[in-house]
Amino acid sequence: MPKLAVFPKAFMQALCKDGSMLVEEWIKLAAGLDVEGLEWYAGFLQMADQKNWSKFRSMVEDHGKTIPMMCCSPDFTHPDKAFRDKEIAKEKYWIDMTYALGGSYCRVLSGQRRPELSMEEGVKLAADCIYECLPYAQERNITLILENHYKDDFWEYPEFAQKADVFCALVDAVNHPNFGVNYDPSNTYLAGEDPLDLLKRIAKRVVTMHASDRYLKEGTIEDLRKEEGGAAGYAKRLSHGEIGKGLNDYDAIFSTLKQVGFDGWISIEDGVDGMDQLERSVAFLRKKLPLYWDMP
Repeated sequence: MPKLAVFPKAFMQALCKDGSMLVEEWIKLAAGLDVEGLEWYAGFLQMADQKNWSKFRSMVEDHGKTIPMMCCSPDFTHPDKAFRDKEIAKEKYWIDMTYALGGSYCRVLSGQRRPELSMEEGVKLAADCIYECLPYAQERNITLILENHYKDDFWEYPEFAQKADVFCALVDAVNHPNFGVNYDPSNTYLAGEDPLDLLKRIAKRVVTMHASDRYLKEGTIEDLRKEEGGAAGYAKRLSHGEIGKGLNDYDAIFSTLKQVGFDGWISIEDGVDGMDQLERSVAFLRKKLPLYWDMP
């Protein structure tokens, strides 16, 4: 049976920008949820002090939970090698952070979709940088997870590998036991694509998953698909919502993952409308998972 974690989607501004919430407060809030883990974010303000790393790990473990996954955003598609080398160094620092927290999975991304990059050039740059990080991760028993992502908050351009064809090309370009996919079905809608179509292509490479749901605030899926890269849709048409009440077909998703032997962590990105919403999303997944993973 997969294990559940939660991510503080509703509190990113407070934890990463203005400091109006302390990590200790988030840990205490999450402690009451029926989950096994807390997905971490490298950009929490308090993570700048390395003395806090072991402290936060102990706090989480004192509540009977673990920190399985690290969310971070390397940018590997910059044309300047010196820039990419700095991003590789950052990723290794985040791998160290993951290791110190007792985690097993650290995110990688492709980088920004810079207009001058061809698909072949971008895939090669990103794959080469990921390969540079993999021995370092392997030494620490960390698996690097590539997410089908939309856009980091601090980036100018959306994710280079946002579209399924580019994402799959990058996944195919990296073959290593310490590399896999973090599948996020909601992000596929932001690309104007079908999350089940993507999942069928990469299911055997999925080692972790983000569980979230999105609903249309206006217009239709066809309207969304007409918008380049889903970028406008991200701002206008789609909104995070309670899991099980949005566009994602979790029966089809879990059925597909079960068929390929997936048994990894599922981290919930929800709660933008409060902890009650997050509790309901946890409850939805708690009821849904046994329908697939407890089947004979």
